[in-house]
Amino acid sequence: MCPGPRQLPGGDGAEAAGGAGDDDGPAHHGNLRTALLEEAERSVVENGAAALSLRELSRGLGVSHTAPRRHFPDRAALLDALAQRGFDALAPRLTEAISAAGPSFENRLRAIAHTYLSYTQGRMPLVELMYASKHGAETLAAPGAGRAAYAVPYAVIEEAHRTGELADGRGAQEAARLVFAAVHGLAVLLSTGMIPSAEASKTVDTSIDGLLGGLASRVRRRPADG
Repeated sequence: MCPGPRQLPGGDGAEAAGGAGDDDGPAHHGNLRTALLEEAERSVVENGAAALSLRELSRGLGVSHTAPRRHFPDRAALLDALAQRGFDALAPRLTEAISAAGPSFENRLRAIAHTYLSYTQGRMPLVELMYASKHGAETLAAPGAGRAAYAVPYAVIEEAHRTGELADGRGAQEAARLVFAAVHGLAVLLSTGMIPSAEASKTVDTSIDGLLGGLASRVRRRPADG
């Protein structure tokens, strides 16, 4: 269920006064779209994408049930925009983490894993929507945003392949799929409680140690504890 009516960001609450929600006036122009996406994300995270309702979102925001259609003609358009928003939020986080990690392939790989796990914790229903939408029609926005987000860690692996840091015969695409399978698998295990959150960081590092053992040929490994 959506929470009670909310005043739109930057608005004066005029839409909640009955009838104003049908107008694309200054009370919500440029703000209703953002408010809908924020409410939709909360709804998806709490109840799953299948339960998302434009009418319920409208009621929660205190606007006319027809007002959202000025920005999203139907529920599918809203879900596509929500998935795009998720990828658009993930990509810069990965970019920043990789930049801060320095030139080491190992450090970058660990940064990718920790950042991805940090982003997905508490958001798995949204993440599931993101990847379901990633394979949608090319007329939608989410597939392009998904490719752009995936390209960030892929560039790190491609560079390691080009410089000979990946094991002989290991292509960049193959290695990238292996990394994603491992990291996303950890995200799922954490979301279901199969891995306690208190052990998340240690488990990520242990998993990266295993990945590096299979992927890298000339990566300088950090010394074992003790």
